[in-house]
Amino acid sequence: MHKKALIITYYWPPAGGPGVQRWLKFVKYLPDYNIQPIVYCPKNPSYPIVDESLTKELSKDIVVLKQPIKEPYKLARLFSKKAASTISSGVIPKEKKQSVIEKVMLFVRGNFFIPDARKNWVKPSVDFLTDYIQKENIETIITTGPPHSLHLIGLQLKQKLDVKWIADFRDPWTTIGYHKKLKLTKASQLKHQDLELKVLNSADQLIVTSENTKREFEFKTNQPIAVITNGYDTTISEKPKKDSKFTIAHIGSLLSERNPKHLWEALSELINENEAFKADFELNLIGVVSDDVLQEIYSHNLKDYTNVVGYVSHDDAIKAQMQSQVLLLIEIDSEDTKAIIPGKLFEYMISNTPILAIGPKDSDVERIIKSTNTGAYFFYEANNTLKSQILTYFNAYKENTLVTQPIGLKPYSRKELTKTLSELI
Repeated sequence: MHKKALIITYYWPPAGGPGVQRWLKFVKYLPDYNIQPIVYCPKNPSYPIVDESLTKELSKDIVVLKQPIKEPYKLARLFSKKAASTISSGVIPKEKKQSVIEKVMLFVRGNFFIPDARKNWVKPSVDFLTDYIQKENIETIITTGPPHSLHLIGLQLKQKLDVKWIADFRDPWTTIGYHKKLKLTKASQLKHQDLELKVLNSADQLIVTSENTKREFEFKTNQPIAVITNGYDTTISEKPKKDSKFTIAHIGSLLSERNPKHLWEALSELINENEAFKADFELNLIGVVSDDVLQEIYSHNLKDYTNVVGYVSHDDAIKAQMQSQVLLLIEIDSEDTKAIIPGKLFEYMISNTPILAIGPKDSDVERIIKSTNTGAYFFYEANNTLKSQILTYFNAYKENTLVTQPIGLKPYSRKELTKTLSELI
């Protein structure tokens, strides 16, 4: 007999972006391990990104429960559609470039909606799920955040029903980069920290996506913590041909602080110094790109070599990864981002395309790329080795030998990761 697991998530198809894919894939494979997943999600959400292509992965046999949610971002769009969309998608402008409306929205978001803008969904969800869990004899509930308000649903259900509760943290809570930009008062900061501690110390099992987050949480709780990263699950049967040009592509959001100036300098210098590079080079930015990053790129005379594609479906993103000659992975250079592992990393790793990564020292991304032999990792300090690596990739491209030789990728497959999850359930 299948064991039932109730998964409480905000992001679910047709939501786009990496937040939805983690649990979409877990739900896909859990039945293979004798676990029946039941998904609970909003009926009328306000998703910043929509990707209808993900709906085709939904099995007709999966039970999906939906309840209405009141979305403050819908109201915020009445005042400023652009500001509301920007903030809800996570692309927060630098403070000196924030409009008055953006500053007010960030203050309201940080101090009146704790832990986040979906807090008003907690009570109606607890009321609905209390009856459902008892009626269906569900023994295990799983909450996944962000939004971390969903963990408060788990906390209250645990207190009322004493079910087994697994809290999945796709990102940290109080130490994630954007948390510091919310213009929090001291009282609000303390409230976030208090709620975080209650969740960490009440859940029966914690799941995190990186070793750095596990180490952070171990200072705050004695509850068991498992690391289950995101992973890959390729659905494209026929690989597309590689681009004819030397394309370096970044796929995903490029926030204001994901802006390695020495990379743009290196590319500009190679164009000026190498005629062959100048003739073949192309920079493709696929996804949301902040104005700050674009201005920096253009200031290095790279505008004529840059294609800003915008958001594409997940299927098209996979194809772009396989078609490109080199894949860029850029993370903010801070202590807080050492624990962030972009979901696209694992798809990058199986694309047969070398990764050129830039981020903080001692990050989980650095460890994974080096251990799997899937690319090269650099820090934000300017040095000639980054430029040399790009030139090495370019020379291999000219010789038609630009391929990767990855090792140890199987543990990152979605099915293997779901097996680990099933053992915790």
